[in-house]
Amino acid sequence: MKASKYLGIALSVVLAATVAACNQSESGGSGSGYPNKDLDWTVAFGPGGGNDKLARKLVDILKKDKLYPNNIAVENREGGSGATGWGYLTKKKGDGYAISTTSGSFITSPLVAKTGFTYRDFTHVGLLASDALFFIVKKDTGISTWQQWVDKAKQKGSVTIAGIGEVNVDFIVADILAEKAGFKMAYVPFDDQGELITALTSDAVDGAVSNPSEVIGQLDSGDLVALMFTGKEALPKYRDVPTAQSLGYPGLPTMPRGLILPPDAPKEATDWWIETMRKVVETPDWKAYVEDSFLAEDLRWGPDFTKYLDETNLTFEIILKARKKIPR
Repeated sequence: MKASKYLGIALSVVLAATVAACNQSESGGSGSGYPNKDLDWTVAFGPGGGNDKLARKLVDILKKDKLYPNNIAVENREGGSGATGWGYLTKKKGDGYAISTTSGSFITSPLVAKTGFTYRDFTHVGLLASDALFFIVKKDTGISTWQQWVDKAKQKGSVTIAGIGEVNVDFIVADILAEKAGFKMAYVPFDDQGELITALTSDAVDGAVSNPSEVIGQLDSGDLVALMFTGKEALPKYRDVPTAQSLGYPGLPTMPRGLILPPDAPKEATDWWIETMRKVVETPDWKAYVEDSFLAEDLRWGPDFTKYLDETNLTFEIILKARKKIPR
């Protein structure tokens, strides 16, 4: 009688454990039911920029394909060339339900300012793509070629060039071009793409560098003219825009577009995001986004993304030291 009673208890325990395991599996987690909470997605720049567009496209795909089972709240936390947003993420240490996308200033801002963090502090999910730049001017300037710009800049004595982020890839590219072409430049940083376009179209600045996806409308309408593309190959839609390399400026850096979690994020969360993003980048929506946004897909997961960040950080550090932008 007692043996039968104990056997019944044992079977109940096994059944309960089995049901719990099934529930965890169905919730998409790895042992603890991850993910089973709402997600806090930080965009470290203002609306309309490349970082913002990437984040919102990823969220759209996650929702459309039902890859994330709970609500995703996207919040623009711009300021300090990304330092405000990523600083917010560092305060979520150990949290698997906070996330953000990267840009060049994810690496450069900590090099030149006391942000309280570096790229090494975060949990690296993956690199998704790299983003090159257009050098653009207003059409009514009458400038239609890079050489005309250089001649005008030298004649003027000094020009103002706008970009996103104080010491971002935008600044590095603009500064290298000015140095190699032989004209003087004052760089004007913005955290919001709309403000940058307003500054350029209102003649508050002379020129600008911008990710292609952020100025397609103005280029197609004829309000702006692209004088140069910094990618390795000309864009199919804009084959008449010469590459930097063809104009004598090879090896210009590009913007890393990746995904990160807070410091010390749980392994189960990291593994889930790597597995899920592998699915995201295989969707037709992602493929179309890469093509339409003129990105160069570059997929590196976990440790491979960390290695990429290490190498890119060293490159940016050398460039910024040469330009005396890193505090001694």
